[in-house]
Amino acid sequence: MAEPLHKNLADGKWFTLTLAEQMGNIGSEVGRAFGWKEKNEKTLGENAGQRALELFDLTIQDPRWLKRLKEIARAREVFCDFFYGNNTHGVTGKELEKYFYYFALSARINR
Repeated sequence: MAEPLHKNLADGKWFTLTLAEQMGNIGSEVGRAFGWKEKNEKTLGENAGQRALELFDLTIQDPRWLKRLKEIARAREVFCDFFYGNNTHGVTGKELEKYFYYFALSARINR
């Protein structure tokens, strides 16, 4: 298995965060990936995309979110389709950012 990109999070810190905090952090990486993609910075976009996927996978592994697993997995699928695939879901980068924005906002409000 590859070395984690977010070592301190993969070592357990991620599992202390709320769902809103986890999804908000994923959204930060999704936003970076989208921004770099728009600027035709393939390597930087790919790196941000890989970090986003790692955070998605950590969130999917979190046993607290079993009842939200379908939503989290679907968000991952839509991101992958947008960023790596043919965008069959027809979502824009701005729509993805908006979806994750509300998680970040909730996390901030509930601190």
